[in-house]
Amino acid sequence: MNAPVRIKICGITNQEDAFAAIDAGADALGFNLFPGSRRHVRLEDITPWLPSLGGHALRVAVMVNPSPSELLGAQLLFDAVQLHGQETPALCAEAAARGTLWKALPLSLDPTPYQAHALVIDSAPPGAFGGTGVLINLEKASAFVRSYTTRPIWLSGGLHPANITEAVEKVRPFGVDVASGVEAPGNSRRKDSGKIRAFIAAARAA
Repeated sequence: MNAPVRIKICGITNQEDAFAAIDAGADALGFNLFPGSRRHVRLEDITPWLPSLGGHALRVAVMVNPSPSELLGAQLLFDAVQLHGQETPALCAEAAARGTLWKALPLSLDPTPYQAHALVIDSAPPGAFGGTGVLINLEKASAFVRSYTTRPIWLSGGLHPANITEAVEKVRPFGVDVASGVEAPGNSRRKDSGKIRAFIAAARAA
């Protein structure tokens, strides 16, 4: 019997949404530390309540081309770091030796040189670093998952409650990662608890 798909709710900006995701059954929560993101959070704003989430769901820092000191600081605060930029294999190897590292990659890039404990495949178009709401090519994502089986692979890019069942059935990823697909209408900084519950229920049913 296949293991249930893991679920990460990304782009968490506040404590209320974090616990709503946990109550709905999320396995991981993503916090975007990239200043260019609409969902950017400052460490000083989330540090007072971030420890209260420990043990309930994996806390993942999402970063884009961080400096070595920024990366180290995040690794001390979070359960895992997800690198979403043009980080080099050397930087990934160094970070992976210190703690749990996820590396986000486009489907066109060979992940072999990158030392990471998990991979995240996304649909980010040129000039973007994910979170665009553009649906990933499910056929190509399925081929990627079948080709690289030695590490857990998280599927992201344009997922929402209405398409997650098809995405899981076609791709069979280790986990799925959603941000814009469970947001409140017109507000990229707040989640819709009903959408979160619907997304998780549909993903688990698949």
